[in-house]
Amino acid sequence: MSSIDLATLQAAKVVDARGSACPGPLLEAKKAIGGVPVDQVIEIWSGDASTKNDLPKWAAKVGHEFLGALAAEGYDRIFIRRKK
Repeated sequence: MSSIDLATLQAAKVVDARGSACPGPLLEAKKAIGGVPVDQVIEIWSGDASTKNDLPKWAAKVGHEFLGALAAEGYDRIFIRRKK
């Protein structure tokens, strides 16, 4: 895990998946990551608790870098760097 300050990280794209339940946020992240350049970051907003576990696993499986998650007001902000 890198020592990035997530609170100040500027994502290339923010995916607001707060209204969708699992696996919605994961599907939205899969769709969105193709739209950002390699080495850029997407930020996924999700109110679904399982997303915090699902996204790091997915990122590792497909070769992207999970940077971490921040708790926000009633949802999580999850950061993934596109690696390929």
